[in-house]
Amino acid sequence: MELFTAITGHPEWGWLSDEERPWRLMDPKSESGLMHRIADLAREAGGSDREGLDIDDSKGPVFVHDEAYIGPHVRIEGPAYVEAGAEIRHGAYLRPGSYVCSGCVVGHSSEIKNTLMMPGSKAPHFNYVGDSILGSNSNLGAGAKISNVRLDRGNVPLRFSDGSTIDTGMRKLGAMIGDLSELGCNVVTNPGAVIPLSSAVPPNTTVTGYWSPAS
Repeated sequence: MELFTAITGHPEWGWLSDEERPWRLMDPKSESGLMHRIADLAREAGGSDREGLDIDDSKGPVFVHDEAYIGPHVRIEGPAYVEAGAEIRHGAYLRPGSYVCSGCVVGHSSEIKNTLMMPGSKAPHFNYVGDSILGSNSNLGAGAKISNVRLDRGNVPLRFSDGSTIDTGMRKLGAMIGDLSELGCNVVTNPGAVIPLSSAVPPNTTVTGYWSPAS
């Protein structure tokens, strides 16, 4: 499942370029999952001492680089990590498990949770992203939502390009969006959605399973 190629040189997340099961990163029970890895990295970085931030570190440490732009009324709950060059705009909400790489944008009224935003990825306008990976330089149109829980609360299956499926064993799993992909305004992805590299999903589309233009 090659979805993430431009990330190869990143010091922390380059391994995803050849990871066969990247969805395991969002497993909160895994000691190598996103929650635990962010907590370790934020702790090693010494937490955050930036003034004026609404930070809740009761569930894990928070690190915000001095060279990240943070707008007013942003709330960040740990564990969370924001790299230099990231932009967190007015009224954004970063919940536990948010890792925001350099060049990323989390926009006004956007909410991120247990999600890895790779370099240059953007959730800039009224977006929800839960338990997901946004590939490098991917973009969510205004109002796009990444759903992460089935209505029946069952385990989330994952479908591959050949039509085969597996049971991930996870109750919460959003989307894996490949590098350079664009989601139009008001797109909704159902739990376990996979968007291949360099895809363009039209506005108002609902994505289930593995996306292809004919799906």
